[in-house]
Amino acid sequence: MTSARRYAPVRSDPTGRWIAVRLPERRVVGPWILGLVTQYGLTALRDRLGAAIFERVAGEEGPSRRDRIAHAPGPRWFAADRPIRRVHGDACMFVGGVRALLLQSLHPLAMAAVAGHSGYRGDPWGRLQRTSHFLAVTSFGSAADAEEMVATVRAIHERVRGTTADGRAYAASDPHLLRWVHLAEVDSFLAAHQRYGVEPLDADGRNGYIQDTGRVAQALGVLDPPQDEAELREQLDSYRPELEGTPQARAAARFVLLRPPVPLALRPAYGVLAAASVPGSLRTCRSSVILGSSAVGSGRSSRPTPRGARW
Repeated sequence: MTSARRYAPVRSDPTGRWIAVRLPERRVVGPWILGLVTQYGLTALRDRLGAAIFERVAGEEGPSRRDRIAHAPGPRWFAADRPIRRVHGDACMFVGGVRALLLQSLHPLAMAAVAGHSGYRGDPWGRLQRTSHFLAVTSFGSAADAEEMVATVRAIHERVRGTTADGRAYAASDPHLLRWVHLAEVDSFLAAHQRYGVEPLDADGRNGYIQDTGRVAQALGVLDPPQDEAELREQLDSYRPELEGTPQARAAARFVLLRPPVPLALRPAYGVLAAASVPGSLRTCRSSVILGSSAVGSGRSSRPTPRGARW
């Protein structure tokens, strides 16, 4: 008998036959029920959901921004065949983005900066749209536009300063914190791509992606970003003693995973994306929460992301 933990029943056509559709991860169905959809309507449904998710992530200006980025004259930071373009152009970036947020929240100083200055609760979609725009411009846009975007973000970082509840000072421009945010993003985007992406990268491609993202990170002020998978793992491991499952981190996880500001019609799709981001990214141990292993090199699962939701 088909396991309900790995498959969901879907009526295939009006004759009454049923088929089993592979879900992206074990135990991801949880409270989210995909419902009954016909086999012949599944592709159209995925495309409609993809368009809806793209609108949420990229904003109402997403299509026009995409056109401007694609047609902007001038040289690019990255050629069309670079790994960063393959990864950042895939819809699985949305899974990687949720994973990155959960991972980044485990650093108390980074989480304090997000909680105190980003407005992720009051305007979560606006924050996501700004991040999406930054990634699109630096990955696909002209070099001039990428440099302008980086300068804008660095200016914002200079204004983000404060003190945590236990008296520790933080600054978004701190190279140590910047590197943690960068590492969490690279590890998460790469893990999601290897598990769910249309064209997973080989070893050279994975190292190339890490080098590509390192160029953007250095422009933002990150010192000595990793240049290959071994360095990525080594640098991630070096942050383990600093990570904590703080009340702010747990509140952020509940907001992102359980109480997202998502319309009812998008809840099933968002539920699958959010649930797919959790396995393998967070694990418990004696000292609260630690980093999970990357999905790089692991077996692939079915893709949870709609085809239409991409740059």
